[in-house]
Amino acid sequence: MGRAEERRARQKGARRAKRAAKSGGIRRFFTWKWVLGYVLGFCALLIGAFFVLYLWVDVPPANAAAKAEANIYKYSDGTIMAKTGDVNRESVPLSKIPKKVQHTFVAAENKDFFSDSGVSFTGTARGLINTALGRGKQGGSTITQQYVKNYYLSQEQTVSRKLKELVISLKVDQQKSKDYILAGYINTSYYGRGAYGIQAAARAYYDKDVEDLSVQQGAYLASVLQSPSQYDWSAAGPNGKRLVKARWNYVLDNMVEKDWLPKSEREGMKFPVPIEPRPIPGLDGQAGYFVDSAKKELYKAGVDENEFEAGGWTVTLNIDRKKQKALEKAVRTELTDKLDPKKRKVDGDAQVGAVSVDPKSGGVVAMYGGAGATEHWTNNATRSDYQPASTFKPLILASALENGSATQDGTPITASTIYDGTSRRPVKGSDTAFAPPNEDNKSYGPISVQKAMNNSVNSVFAQMAVDVGLSKVKDTAMDLGMDGRVDNGFDVRPAMSLGVMGASPKQMAGVYATLDNHGKTVTPAIVKSAEKGDERPQLPDPVNGQSISRGAADSVTSVLTGVVDDGTGQAVRQQGQAVAGKTGTSDDNKSAWFSGYTPDLVTSVGMFGEGEKKQVSLKGTAGGGRVNGGGFPAQIWAAYTKTALSGQKASKFDLDTDMGAAVKPPPSPSTSDTSESPSSSPSASESTSESPSSSPSASESTSESPTSSPSGSPSDDASPSAPDPSSSSSAEGGFLRRDQQ
Repeated sequence: MGRAEERRARQKGARRAKRAAKSGGIRRFFTWKWVLGYVLGFCALLIGAFFVLYLWVDVPPANAAAKAEANIYKYSDGTIMAKTGDVNRESVPLSKIPKKVQHTFVAAENKDFFSDSGVSFTGTARGLINTALGRGKQGGSTITQQYVKNYYLSQEQTVSRKLKELVISLKVDQQKSKDYILAGYINTSYYGRGAYGIQAAARAYYDKDVEDLSVQQGAYLASVLQSPSQYDWSAAGPNGKRLVKARWNYVLDNMVEKDWLPKSEREGMKFPVPIEPRPIPGLDGQAGYFVDSAKKELYKAGVDENEFEAGGWTVTLNIDRKKQKALEKAVRTELTDKLDPKKRKVDGDAQVGAVSVDPKSGGVVAMYGGAGATEHWTNNATRSDYQPASTFKPLILASALENGSATQDGTPITASTIYDGTSRRPVKGSDTAFAPPNEDNKSYGPISVQKAMNNSVNSVFAQMAVDVGLSKVKDTAMDLGMDGRVDNGFDVRPAMSLGVMGASPKQMAGVYATLDNHGKTVTPAIVKSAEKGDERPQLPDPVNGQSISRGAADSVTSVLTGVVDDGTGQAVRQQGQAVAGKTGTSDDNKSAWFSGYTPDLVTSVGMFGEGEKKQVSLKGTAGGGRVNGGGFPAQIWAAYTKTALSGQKASKFDLDTDMGAAVKPPPSPSTSDTSESPSSSPSASESTSESPSSSPSASESTSESPTSSPSGSPSDDASPSAPDPSSSSSAEGGFLRRDQQ
């Protein structure tokens, strides 16, 4: 062998030795024992890391988005009136969701939900890998994991969020019941159409409350969760409709497999096509007034304002949809259609407020607050900065009867008691001089209380208030529901007999409802019920206690039927229907009222002159002259009441009294009798004196200036109809005439 060949052989051997040495070293590290050790060590490291993560990660509080809900407001029949809040969600307890509807969600998302540990490790691992590789959103999560993601975490797709989801899901599954988790999942999921939670979805897709959903409809809602935008039937294309139908069938088939649905029942099911999308009711029109009034009632009843504003409440109001429509139509046809603010400035100043109450329940069944809360925020139905005027007079008589009061010469005050009705007659027995004029300065001479009420004679009721005692009159008014604060104008002085304090249509409706309800206290309530999940605050009973005796209340009602039959309220007469009521027109014609009632319905209508930052006269509204309570307010009342009571049998008052127009009246004083002043009344000779210069005028008022701008609509004529001299005095009730101060 040559040297060259020898050298090559040595080099070749060296290379072989080197390879052998290297190969032997690797094998030493990669024997099957070493590989197993590596795997076990890695698994131990993962388990240790997960254990540390499990101890480190706590179940966090719910995220703000998951807790955000809408507050739902409903009419008395359950129809949604309005929703408030940024998120259209209304959580419901699982007990309200039909069992088969609950099962549709389990069948759609997680058939083994009731037996699993709350997580899918394979699904989570797949999600982690795909998230790490940037492949976006991946499925495979359990219902528990989806609930945790919705309620506790964010929707971001990161590895850290997926790991937290896994740990928290395990803990939630250990700490909470399956029912709790299922309810949370169903209530926090997004269903499309702006609906979060199954109750909002049931309304959005089927216009139903969740408890009324069928299993077919539940299966559709469970299906739509997979892809809300693609599976919304109204927006889906042919492929989307095919996919959601396939998903719907999948859900129902899974229910049969799990014995949650009989196969025979499943075979007869048809796909439940959802309704077309509709806008979520807002706060336009009267709804804004309802919502604001409802919130004030709830806060007064003890509901925490912050908790309420966080959302999730369902508030059912006493508002009756039929009656509400009738009231709005009556205002429009009897007044606003006749207004033309461009032609007459005063037409733009005319505001109307009205409240209608069921006297038996105390519920506010209809309310008119103005042109709409988004146009005229001040609620004319609850504002109390205008004078109720002569609608206060029945309260003076009620106080007289309740207190067994007598005239200055000791004659008991009843409907037939004779007073001096001379205009500007100075009151007797008062430390404060007062001599109010009657409307048009008309003097009546000796006149019965009944006729004085019919014609709203100021001089009679000014004297009666003093006879009863001004403090007692105020006490009775407060017992009946009026605001007795001095800063609201309720000062104890003779001028209060003209109703110069502030009052709202809602207050006056409550006062007259108490009279209608035989003296039982009625505090008008707009809220029927409120609930949030299983929470139901205790609301005060709108009918509670006795304000005045039945005899006093029924006697006033009897007298007020005469106002309708023979007096200033003749515009509201209805054939066969018993009606009682009183008109009112304030000083300077800044407000005009009609408050009246049948045995089943009480309504107070107020009309207010609202200028810029001050109260103004209504004179000339709709091209007419002075606006009286017997004009527009009574006409609105009549048109509304006729429609609201349509279809009901005419009713009569059940009165426990022997006085007033509702019972056969005693003979009227003869013409010759009127020449002499009866002993029970002040002398006629005294009644002709003019009021002293120091006496307060009938214009005394403490009303505040309105701050909101008026709204109006188009009209023509509006002069009140004259009284019908031939009308009779019966309990059948009636409607209109002109009113006075």
